[in-house]
Amino acid sequence: MLRKPILRRHQDETLEDGTFLDLGAMHFEDEEASLAATKGTVRVAEIFRFEDLHNLTRYAYQGDTLLLDYTSLANDQVAVNRLNAELKNVVRDTGGDVAGVAKNLLALTPAGIKVDRHKLRTSGF
Repeated sequence: MLRKPILRRHQDETLEDGTFLDLGAMHFEDEEASLAATKGTVRVAEIFRFEDLHNLTRYAYQGDTLLLDYTSLANDQVAVNRLNAELKNVVRDTGGDVAGVAKNLLALTPAGIKVDRHKLRTSGF
């Protein structure tokens, strides 16, 4: 019985030892169709400047959950305040929720999904 390999090569490229394959650049035929069939998708994004937020909020309006890394803006308090104000406006429009989940990481959820602000501790299980 012939088994299919779990990992398949991208466009029959051969890799030499010590080289890396950029997984972010890989696209598969069925990827777009499977994302379109889901109710919502969790998307991870980095914000390098406040203007980047405009391109990302469209995903929130489509019903996706966003995890936003704003490390590049963390030292600019004016930009962080603008970011928070804009995200609150998006949440008000969509009926979702926004909360900080780590030092420089925000979670933006669509309507019907709330972010629990209490951390789960494994000792309580």
